[in-house]
Amino acid sequence: MKIKASKVKIDGTDRKILDILQSNAKITNSQLSKDIGLSPAPTLERVKKMEASGIINSYHAKLDMKKVGLDVHTFVQISLKGHNKSNIDSFLSKINKIPEVIECHHVTGSCDFILKIISSDIQSYQKLMMEKVSEIDVVDSLQSMVILSTFKDSKVIPIP
Repeated sequence: MKIKASKVKIDGTDRKILDILQSNAKITNSQLSKDIGLSPAPTLERVKKMEASGIINSYHAKLDMKKVGLDVHTFVQISLKGHNKSNIDSFLSKINKIPEVIECHHVTGSCDFILKIISSDIQSYQKLMMEKVSEIDVVDSLQSMVILSTFKDSKVIPIP
């Protein structure tokens, strides 16, 4: 069965709300309503509607990874032994159990997956790779890229 993603209609006011919430999810409904030029009740109704429709699916605190001791960030390209459903399912079930893997993308090109991994230092990263990631039986090869500097890390999505 093919599932088609449904596109929800949003207007200019909804876009303003989404822009503001992406920058400051802790904003009060009262302040949000002032910023968009609506009274609080319809503002809250719009936010609740976008939450119910799945446009807004969660709120998060963005942490400073260095301040919490996570100084090593890497991208890892993973190639599987075979690109079939059972290998993909096996890989995903194991990779989803590793909390240091904060992103996992199925991609086209020279590898099958790209992971973003965080760790406290190179030693803990090496241990993670040796004892967990490279031990996943369907992994054929991996290539690590240590992130030296990050110049843009926006979580704000430009809304068309």
